[in-house]
Amino acid sequence: MVKRLVIVVALIIALFMAPVSAVSGSQININTAAAEELITLPGIGPALAERIIEYRSQFPFETEEDIMQVPGIGEGRFNDIKDQITVE
Repeated sequence: MVKRLVIVVALIIALFMAPVSAVSGSQININTAAAEELITLPGIGPALAERIIEYRSQFPFETEEDIMQVPGIGEGRFNDIKDQITVE
């Protein structure tokens, strides 16, 4: 429980220190983005960001749509983020 709280606090702090490109409207590369960048996307919190990172470590994303293979990301959430992500 304490470990999870520490991770969440660290991610929140890192969010405020995230690169400008992560929050300025640039697309986020879902194959290389850190958790701090991923959580800037609508509907993506720390847990889902970690799932994305775990998934891509085994199956790199070839298209933006591939992110829907990550548990918790369905068509609705994909539609919310599709214009903000890239695999290039």
